[in-house]
Amino acid sequence: MSMKWWTAYSYRSELKEPWRRKRRRTASALAVISLSAVLAGCSLLPDEPEEEDLSAIQLPQISKKPEYEVTTKTLETKVQASGKIMSQQEKTLYYTSSALEGKRIKKLYIQTGDVVKAGQVVAELDVEDLKKSLRTQQLQFRKLELDMKNTLRQKDEMDPLEFEQKQIDFEEARQALADLQQDIAAATLTAPFAGTVVSVSVEEGAAIKAYDPIAVVADTSRLVVAADFSKDNLEKIAVGMEANVSINNVGELKGKVKALPEPSAGSGNGSGNGLPGNGGSGGAKTDKPSNYLLVDVPNLPAKATRGTPLTVSVVVNRKENAVVIPTSALRTIGARTYVQVVEPDGSKREVDIEVGQQTATDVEVLQGLKPGQKVVGR
Repeated sequence: MSMKWWTAYSYRSELKEPWRRKRRRTASALAVISLSAVLAGCSLLPDEPEEEDLSAIQLPQISKKPEYEVTTKTLETKVQASGKIMSQQEKTLYYTSSALEGKRIKKLYIQTGDVVKAGQVVAELDVEDLKKSLRTQQLQFRKLELDMKNTLRQKDEMDPLEFEQKQIDFEEARQALADLQQDIAAATLTAPFAGTVVSVSVEEGAAIKAYDPIAVVADTSRLVVAADFSKDNLEKIAVGMEANVSINNVGELKGKVKALPEPSAGSGNGSGNGLPGNGGSGGAKTDKPSNYLLVDVPNLPAKATRGTPLTVSVVVNRKENAVVIPTSALRTIGARTYVQVVEPDGSKREVDIEVGQQTATDVEVLQGLKPGQKVVGR
């Protein structure tokens, strides 16, 4: 029986052996196929990016502050103002009598550019009502004259106080008549001197106000440079100082300060700048040369006509061989003024300095620095 079992077991083993070999071959083949699939799958993946080479990139450097050499130069401080060319003799014409307020211009005899003679009629107001009043008052005054003659004959028989009152009434009537005649005469406006009408501010039929400008007459053969400086700058200027005059269509001209504005003009300090119509309760301020700083410029060119706008700069301080540094090198902390000086070895140190005049680009150094040294800007 045991023999049979062993034989049977051997027989089954022999039958299974080819199957096992076949199974091992199949497993090996599957392993090879799987490995091939894995390798093929890897070939389908994107390539990994190469590591970037950063060796060529340079890091930003901290900017170096500029350095300036301490030098010497002629340093000038100037003050500047706008202005125009004016006639040395010009006048704004206007009516002054308050009795003529509201009267209308009956006739205007001029226009801009006209040449007028001294005493020539410029404008005339409509004062027919005043003329009628004048005729009435003249008749009344003739009656008063007759009464006054009788009063003088009876002087010895009259009370002294009564006689004095009649005299006062007579004088008042005579003064009123004279005032009315003067108002009628003032309704005719005339040119004060020979010249050119440079502007006309009204038209026929317009109602006038006392001191409102009617026209401006100027002697255009006598011209002067006029500038409107502020009050603070005027305090720095004196007659005789050098001045530069800049005119667009002419160029740069040299001159000297000839005259300062009149104190009452208040040029540039907000009191009307000398322009008509900007005055206070006393009426309009007239635009005249005395309201401005005047500059004497020899031989003004023909292109420089009256009214041409310009710019005037006056040198109020000049120093030769001044030690200077750029304004950008100056440093301040509180009351301290100092600079950073560059030493020969490249190191820097702070040095306190005393400054003088300053311009838009330069600062004068009175103490603390010498020409040739270098300072650090900001």
